[in-house]
Amino acid sequence: MKDYIITVNSTVDLPKEWLTERGVPVVPLSYTIDGETYQDMNGLSAKEFFKKLRAGKMAVTSQVNPDDAKEALRPFLEEGKDILHLGFSSALSGTLNSMRIAAEELKEEYPNQNIIVIDTLCACMGEGLLLYYALKRKAGGCSMEETAKWVEENKLHVCHNVTIDDLNHLQRGGRISKTVAVLGGMVKIKPMIHIDDKGALQVIGKERGRKKSLNNIVDKAVVQSKGWENDIIMITHGDCREDAEYVAKLVREKMGIDNILINNIGTVIGSHTGPGVAAVFCMGEKR
Repeated sequence: MKDYIITVNSTVDLPKEWLTERGVPVVPLSYTIDGETYQDMNGLSAKEFFKKLRAGKMAVTSQVNPDDAKEALRPFLEEGKDILHLGFSSALSGTLNSMRIAAEELKEEYPNQNIIVIDTLCACMGEGLLLYYALKRKAGGCSMEETAKWVEENKLHVCHNVTIDDLNHLQRGGRISKTVAVLGGMVKIKPMIHIDDKGALQVIGKERGRKKSLNNIVDKAVVQSKGWENDIIMITHGDCREDAEYVAKLVREKMGIDNILINNIGTVIGSHTGPGVAAVFCMGEKR
């Protein structure tokens, strides 16, 4: 079986150490804040970044361009490896299109190599969850084509359950309408959002109060995951570790799962969600 590597965009929002240990190359997006431009995962720490957002600074994100994508992927083709790329949802960024353009151009340069680019229709640790299971299949001896087939067949079973402290960041970034942001901004109302089957953000409800909203995202995961074996549950947060630990406690109590990975949301995704976001990611029957 031909050797292959699985690559991702920085929007997987997994710890850098986790990705390095598993040999997963990352093609980063970038962001500009306070007059400075940084690469996602390689710029400001979460504490530094969210401190700026809380002080009123705005972050503007930039997609990967085809030339940067080509340079990120080329070294692995030169090593004789094929590439399976799990990309950030095309409904949220033009990065997926850039990765596909890069792949087509590189295939002309390396006709004996294969590159598969998958639109995961996922974001944040939803992408991370797909990567986790794809790596398990690769380690189990699955070919690149077999692993890609599993990802395509299961990507819409990745459930994103998210509560946002403030919808204004999503509205400023064009991810939701101003009307939705205003309605969700009422006192103590905490919006609930998810990623739909088209890979886009949708506001699906609201809760009055933070604790209720944190309980809600776990309760949704409980229902979605019935009948599915979840090896791991992933939790992300926007510089609110105590809330993430509370969510993990609920996951252990209500889902009976102890294997939980918690990490700060990345700076690119965090540019749109703002501080205080909390989310649970699991495999389930329906988003």
